[in-house]
Amino acid sequence: MTRSDRTGLKRDLGLFEVTLSGVGIILGAGIYALIGKAAELAGNSVWIAFALAALIAVFTGLSYAELSSIFPRASAEYEYTNRAFGKRLAFVIGWLIIFSGVIGASTVALGFGGYFEALTGASALPSAVLLILALSIILLWGIKISAWFAIVFTLIETVGLLIVICIGVPHLGSVDYLDMPNGLRGVFEAAALIFFAYMGFEEMVKLSEETRDPERNMPLALMAALAITILLYILVALSVVSVVPPEVLAASAAPFAEVAAEALGPEAFVVVSAIALFATANTVLLMLLAASRIAYGMAESASLPTVLGRVHPGRRTPMVAIVAVMLLSIAFLFSGDIAFVASANDFILFATFVVINASLITLRRKEPELPRPFRVPFAFGWVPVLPVLGILTCLFLIVHLDGAAILLGLGIAVVGGLIVLVRWQRSG
Repeated sequence: MTRSDRTGLKRDLGLFEVTLSGVGIILGAGIYALIGKAAELAGNSVWIAFALAALIAVFTGLSYAELSSIFPRASAEYEYTNRAFGKRLAFVIGWLIIFSGVIGASTVALGFGGYFEALTGASALPSAVLLILALSIILLWGIKISAWFAIVFTLIETVGLLIVICIGVPHLGSVDYLDMPNGLRGVFEAAALIFFAYMGFEEMVKLSEETRDPERNMPLALMAALAITILLYILVALSVVSVVPPEVLAASAAPFAEVAAEALGPEAFVVVSAIALFATANTVLLMLLAASRIAYGMAESASLPTVLGRVHPGRRTPMVAIVAVMLLSIAFLFSGDIAFVASANDFILFATFVVINASLITLRRKEPELPRPFRVPFAFGWVPVLPVLGILTCLFLIVHLDGAAILLGLGIAVVGGLIVLVRWQRSG
């Protein structure tokens, strides 16, 4: 009997569903909302910022691919870190990942509310609350219907990106794509910020226990989803600066809609804004899904209250974890603007990725006999080169993040550390 059978989660997802779910997680609010701010920092060279962020995502994505092939568990980062470094650090990493999903979902839900307000006049905050409630009901209904909602939303938001690319193609070559108004530092700062747009590839592995043949399908889906989104992002970045100057993109609350309106008229603004609703809703759905799965996995490992591990007897979904994540996300709807919280999320992700890459390196040395259906290429002896580069590049981008956002991320980590300290002191 497999672990999935024992825990009650249903293996309903194949390579196609996991790949498109992964594309849906990665695409979304980041590219729709942050490209204006990134263009302000990097100018016409914003595509270089996307390429740098993509390179860092690939380094760490390969580590996730190997680790997920060894440990196909819903608790993902917690499982990897626990095996390499023990439960204390594993708890802090799991804690950070849960809050990354929770805060990200709340912020993107507010982005949805903003677009909805612009189109209908309805207040943003109630719309954001209703979105989180509605998407949580979908998650409670079952993983299969959640995945198909994500696939439909992904197709719609991908159409939005393709529209922007098609608008930009006739204008390609009209500007200097190496123009850097703030020099290389501006490009690095843009890469650190825009990494939020790649957030999601690490969340795919939370679906391992609901994926058929996860040792094979999860690494393939992860690499395929990254390749698709990297190509789309770089094409979009080249397109938008070819149509609208970076300073205009930076001043707009809806930069893609601004591009559409400039090229096609005000009706296109409405169409692209409507597509943005699907993009932001999709991101919220998949962030809620990922955060609830790691909370469930940690409860299964007795690192969080076991009540979070309860599965609905009929739907076989982690109902208590879903409700808990929903309530936390609603509470965090009063967070700061999307750029600030994106930076806080990036700090949490970079810190986590340092530990994940270190976990892979440690396990290569500590447990070389483990079966590895997927193995990160290139190594000197037992030291894999790409995870080392992943650690160094993550540390490099951390220093280019907003200082206040770093403090918020550190604060969340400190709370997790204090919980560890209290728990382990009580247990002797």
